[in-house]
Amino acid sequence: MKAYYLTALMAAFFILTACASTGTQTSKVDRITPEELAKLIPPAVATVSLDEIVADSKLGKTSDEIIAKIKASNSRYELTPAQTLDLSKRGVDIKVLDYIQQSNELAKQNALADEMNKREQEKRAAQKQLERERARSQSYYYDPFFYPYYGFYPYGYSRFYWGPSFYYRRLR
Repeated sequence: MKAYYLTALMAAFFILTACASTGTQTSKVDRITPEELAKLIPPAVATVSLDEIVADSKLGKTSDEIIAKIKASNSRYELTPAQTLDLSKRGVDIKVLDYIQQSNELAKQNALADEMNKREQEKRAAQKQLERERARSQSYYYDPFFYPYYGFYPYGYSRFYWGPSFYYRRLR
């Protein structure tokens, strides 16, 4: 009777250790540091100054004309909430201020997306290179200067005599 309990206890122990030892592989997430983030985001370049935007608003130009002028000059502004409020008080239309904020956010998102795509392509290229190296190392006919044998494995014959042929073999 004791042997039965001992056998059941051993079986339960092995089952539990087998369940506990199967781990999942976690993927590593490459995080972007604040310093890298500052380098990635393009600096705000304003060829049309904020004073020009205020002057155009006071001259009676429509918000669409001002936005077209900002788009044509590829200007981007890094505005604080206080600056936005000040521009609004000075007569700049809300539609123009919204466009300025949206274009700034879109430029930041595009810069981050480009960096993520670049890292993903580098990761895929490294993975393909690793797969090629792994396949090459597992290949029986690795040496490019020996032509594969004809015949039965591991011996065989080449074109004119027994043994390896010294013709160049094209790599995959």
